[in-house]
Amino acid sequence: MAAKVFAYLFVFVALFGAVASDPDLLQDLCVANKAAVIKVNGFPCKDEADVTEADFFFSGLANPGVINNLEGSVVTGANVEKIPGLNTLGVSLSRIDYVPGGLNPPHTHPRATEITFVLDGELYVGFITTANKLISKSIKKGDIFVFPKGLVHFQKNNGCNPASVISGFNSQLPGTQSVAATLFTSTPAVPDNVLTKAFQIDTEEVNKIKNNLAPKKS
Repeated sequence: MAAKVFAYLFVFVALFGAVASDPDLLQDLCVANKAAVIKVNGFPCKDEADVTEADFFFSGLANPGVINNLEGSVVTGANVEKIPGLNTLGVSLSRIDYVPGGLNPPHTHPRATEITFVLDGELYVGFITTANKLISKSIKKGDIFVFPKGLVHFQKNNGCNPASVISGFNSQLPGTQSVAATLFTSTPAVPDNVLTKAFQIDTEEVNKIKNNLAPKKS
């Protein structure tokens, strides 16, 4: 059953890549040379003589990720940073695991549309349009839901059991901006008077939110 699920996933990711938003490749492959000093839109190509099968392989989505945060979810990416062979191919995957009640907080992917396939469990998911309309639905094992590029979206496990999804992206590196963390934990910090005005709260509340969202020291 698991093999069939992953076979379907590879098919839909392949089709998804046919309309990739990243620039089209101009050669068979361009395995990312992440050690290169020069900076380009993406990564420079590794010398083809140095390319191996390891550049196209990643086994990190096979098992649930370890969840150790207050949100109750963890994202395991399979993008060009983990699979150098994805460079210029315009596709990537992520696995997201949730404890019961776990939330993948409101966030955006500035460079990609996301298509999500539920492996296990039940989730309440949604995105908000630029007209401020919430498009949401409860989804379960075997269901698919799409989050348009750049729009704020979220997923929450409202079930009593753990949940897992696989998400495909039409970008080798879709990027993620968590709305709350972006505003309250940026470096340098967004001025308090901007946040108090925007959210109609006082400085004490701003500081409380910042403290709650700050990375926890181990």
